[in-house]
Amino acid sequence: MKDRIALLGIVILACQFSPSYLARTSADQIGIASVYSVESGRRTASGQELNREALTAAHRTLPLGTKVTVTNKSNGHSVVVTINDRGPFVRGRIIDVSPAAARVLGFSGLTHVTVNGE
Repeated sequence: MKDRIALLGIVILACQFSPSYLARTSADQIGIASVYSVESGRRTASGQELNREALTAAHRTLPLGTKVTVTNKSNGHSVVVTINDRGPFVRGRIIDVSPAAARVLGFSGLTHVTVNGE
C-alpha cells in the first residue's frame, strides 16, 4: 500500500512540473514587459548566445523553445518571440524581450502587454 501511495505522489508531482502543464497555465498572461539588458557574450538559459537582433524573450516558467505572441496594449503592435531564457526576475514583470522585439512592439523600457501561446 505504501508503494502505491508513493507512486501516486510521484505521478502528481511529475504532472505539476511537466512542460506541457506549465505551458497551459502560463501562456496567456497580461502584465508588464521589459527589454533585455544586453551584455556581449552572455549566454541564455537555452545555451544560445544573447542576440539583440533575434526575436527572443525570457519567461520564468514557459518551456524553452516555446513561441508566444506578445502584444503591446498601448499601440496594438504584436510580435512572435521564442522563449530562450529565464526571467525577468523583477517583481511585477512577466516577460523580457530582446531589443529587436521591443522595436517591433514600439517601446523601450517598460510597457503593458499580453502574452499568448501559439
